[in-house]
Amino acid sequence: MLTALFIAFGVVFVAEFGDKSQLLTLTLATKYRALPVLIAITAATMVLQALSVGVGGALGASLPTTFINSLAAAAFLGFAIWTLVDSDDDDDVETSPTFTPRRVIVSVASMFFLAELGDKTMLSSMTLATDRNLFGTWLGATLGMVAADGLALLLGKYLGDRIPRRAIRYGSAAVFFVFAALMLFDVLR
Repeated sequence: MLTALFIAFGVVFVAEFGDKSQLLTLTLATKYRALPVLIAITAATMVLQALSVGVGGALGASLPTTFINSLAAAAFLGFAIWTLVDSDDDDDVETSPTFTPRRVIVSVASMFFLAELGDKTMLSSMTLATDRNLFGTWLGATLGMVAADGLALLLGKYLGDRIPRRAIRYGSAAVFFVFAALMLFDVLR
C-alpha cells in the first residue's frame, strides 16, 4: 500500500503542475477565501480520484471524454460570463449574500471536478490503479493533487492581495474563456 501511495503521490503531483485545474485554483484563489477553495478542491479531488481508481481497478481502461469535455466547456463559458457580469470590483465579493462559503465550495468543487474529468492526472491514477493497491493509489493521488493545487492556492492568494480586483476579474474571465475554447477544441477534434 505504501508503495502505491508514494508512486501515485509523485506521479499526480508532477502531472498537476501547469494543468488547467491548477491554473483554475490559482485564479479562484484570487477571488475567494482560501479555506472554501481548499475544501472544494479537496472534496472534488477525493471524489474524482475515487472514480478514477475505481474505474482503473475494475476495467483498466480510460473514460470517453467527448461528452465530459462538452460539459466542461459549457461550464467554463458560463463561469467566464458570470465573472464578467459580477461587477463588485471595490467590494469583497464574499460579503454579498450570494457568495456564501457553501455556495463558493459547491461552485469551485463543480468547476474543479469538471476541469479534471478525463485529464492526465485522472488517467494517471486510473492507470496506476490497474496493478497497484487501490486505497494507496487513491490516497496518494488525492494527496498529490491537493498538494500541487495547494501551492497554486497560496500563489493565488499572494497575487490576489496585490492586484486590483478589476484586473483579476478580467484576467479570470479570460482564463475561463480560454479553458472553454480548449475544451471545445478537444470536442471538435
